Amino acid sequence: MQDQPSAGRIDGKTHLLPVRVYFEDTDFTGIVYHANYLRFFERGRSDFLRLSGIGHTELLHGPDPTVLAARRLEIEFVKAARIDDALLVSSRFAARQGARLTMAQEIHRGGDLIAAARVEVCCLWPDGRPKRPPSGFMALVAPYLP
Repeated sequence: MQDQPSAGRIDGKTHLLPVRVYFEDTDFTGIVYHANYLRFFERGRSDFLRLSGIGHTELLHGPDPTVLAARRLEIEFVKAARIDDALLVSSRFAARQGARLTMAQEIHRGGDLIAAARVEVCCLWPDGRPKRPPSGFMALVAPYLP
């Protein structure tokens, strides 16, 4: 038995992360509260980086300290997810421009699209100033860029 949580898997240039909807994710009607979709998308982005060899802790404490921050986020809610649903979060890189990376993400239940997001993430120095992504970071994500 493996005691480590799953970080999903990478299929081609897309990361896939299965998530379960728990009671804590829902409102009083058993429907996922809108802000919790952000959590599902964040887990997808973080685990994609993790499987690519990039950990947030190592980024911060490495030789070229870097933090990632969401700069822009667009979400389209298509259908409601409900308690006990098994969802699949897909994440892929859609674009890179300077210090910014844009990711396209979707949440599916079976064959149904539940929500779609475009998330622009930027690289920052720990003090909050923008910076270009470190070369080691870019080398690890390069295979997944469009």
